Amino acid sequence: METGGYSESPTEPKKTKSKTARKPKEAVLKQKSPAEFFAENKNIAGFDNPGKCLYTTVRELVENSLDSAESISELPEVEITIEEIGKSKFNSMIGLVDRERVDEELYDDFETAKAREKRLAKEARTQELQAKNAALGKKVKETQSSKGMRSRGEASFYRVTCKDNGRGMPHDDIPNMFGRVLSGTKYGLKQTRGKFGLGAKMALIWSKMSTGLPIEISSSMQGQSYISFCRLDIDIHRNIPHIHLHEKRDNKERWRGAEIQVVIEGNWTTYRSKILHYMRQMAVITPYAQFLFKFAPDASDKNVTIRFARRTDIMPPVPVETKYHPSAVDLLLIKRLISETSKENLLQFLQHEFVNIGKSYAERLIGEMGPDFSPKMAVKSLTSQQIVRIHQLFRQAKFDDPSGDCLSPAGEYNLRLGIIKELHPDMVATYSGSAQVFEGHPFMVEAGVSVGGKDVKQGLNIFRFANRIPLLFEQGADVVTRTALKRINWNSYKINQAQDKIGVFVSIVSTKIPFKGTGKEYIGDDISEIASAVKSSIQQCCIQLKSKIVKKIQAREQQERKRNLSKYIPDATGAIYDVLKEMAQMHASKKKRYEDEDANVLRKVSAHLITKQTLSEKLAKHVEQVDYEMALEYATQSGVSEEPREAIYLQSLEDEKNFMDFHSPVFALRLYQ
Repeated sequence: METGGYSESPTEPKKTKSKTARKPKEAVLKQKSPAEFFAENKNIAGFDNPGKCLYTTVRELVENSLDSAESISELPEVEITIEEIGKSKFNSMIGLVDRERVDEELYDDFETAKAREKRLAKEARTQELQAKNAALGKKVKETQSSKGMRSRGEASFYRVTCKDNGRGMPHDDIPNMFGRVLSGTKYGLKQTRGKFGLGAKMALIWSKMSTGLPIEISSSMQGQSYISFCRLDIDIHRNIPHIHLHEKRDNKERWRGAEIQVVIEGNWTTYRSKILHYMRQMAVITPYAQFLFKFAPDASDKNVTIRFARRTDIMPPVPVETKYHPSAVDLLLIKRLISETSKENLLQFLQHEFVNIGKSYAERLIGEMGPDFSPKMAVKSLTSQQIVRIHQLFRQAKFDDPSGDCLSPAGEYNLRLGIIKELHPDMVATYSGSAQVFEGHPFMVEAGVSVGGKDVKQGLNIFRFANRIPLLFEQGADVVTRTALKRINWNSYKINQAQDKIGVFVSIVSTKIPFKGTGKEYIGDDISEIASAVKSSIQQCCIQLKSKIVKKIQAREQQERKRNLSKYIPDATGAIYDVLKEMAQMHASKKKRYEDEDANVLRKVSAHLITKQTLSEKLAKHVEQVDYEMALEYATQSGVSEEPREAIYLQSLEDEKNFMDFHSPVFALRLYQ
């Protein structure tokens, strides 16, 4: 009992204390703006760390520039510059005076005398070991130069500038285009490069978070006598632009395009290779564009300038916006279409707001919906239950697949040119598949396979593109990677997967790319239609390459056979000539008589009309003939004669003739009238 009393006395006041401390507060309803949401979840848009932020900023600006130029069918010219800004320069930009450290021990990179002595001793031992290995001829592993400890608070800043020759932007729209998240011109059902529709807005949000500096935009449209200049940042909590300066400046040179400049925190060292790989792959998929990339470090002796020259002036068609397929819509989308439609009755609504629903089929659908529906009923008067009925019927009814006319693939011609321009392979094959459908969305797969080339590693080198933009991250889980590694038997196409330098290029375009993961960096292989199309496209390329490789092997074997046979010609010639000479002497001395053709040959030997040189030439000609017959027989057996032929284009001799062209992947036919 005593113990019980002892335990109760101290607990009672504690209970009272906790009750007062945990007095429930009134819940306050809070709301976040879209800008605030993406600022707090910036990894969703690819802004995971300073290095990735620099990469994503470059990517967003480049893709915006390409879209802008292609929208007016102008061959893109994009200039991207990354300028490193030192700490002192950055401080002067924001009006902050540099201050020397007073309390060194306060800082994260402070190193005690004992720790410094230990580090220097370790470095000395490492250098001594490297010197010994170098003396023995062993490979020496490079170590990073020691510059002391870097503080985690010491950031690197970069000014990223992107200039293009695109459409430009209307003067009054610039603030909202950059300073209001989830507002833009790319929304709608069509093939677009963007992943989230954020574009440069996310770069501006990151700039505000990391440097506090505004973004600067210069823009001019066709025929404008002025350049629109705008300096702004974004009010993250209200999701509205905060304009510092918005004015019109003289455009004496009649320049058209846009130039965007933003200062952000980044890390060039860790993401240098990714940024350069991105630019190189972009040059592969858009060989009709010209890119100029510059990197200007704080130390000017390490400047980087790379020009990716234009290879062709043939551009893919501009993607067009299309209507929704009935099998790809949900309840919310149907309600939105009803609220936005200009059509009055249900029949017109079904005909004009969806693809592949004609008048007669729309009437059949309405008849199937039930007695509560009629073709002339007002579409705006539909109840929630009736909309659910329409949605259910859309999911169960049979509709024709949407066409791929709204898609804009790079094109087999451009893909081949891009691969040749950037990789210089020994051989390359490309294939462009026809439009297919998944979940009501059309898609197309283009593929290229190359063998050999510069800057290509041994084994499989996989290049993935979605809506004509490179995908560089999370490659292992992608449908292209898994297909190339596990579903293609490379040996059956005479390709050595381990030793050959193989480039696999796959470009997928669609009105809806089925990305996986929050970063939208890979396409899963759980969609059988896409996985099957990717496999088929790669196999078609391999079939083309096999015929070329077999031809190459045949030529190599032919040369080897010829070399082996030719090696014995001098010895065989000498031996045959000696025998003929001896026979000619016997025939002349009448020790042995030869008749007809034999006698004629021996007389020519005696008269020196047949010499060693003559015999050597005859044997060489015979080797050529035998080798040709063997090669022809080998080609017939291996089926090389059935390889796809190159396209032949016949040109008119006289300009006034009328003609009509028929093109196919295998041949081109021109008919003259």
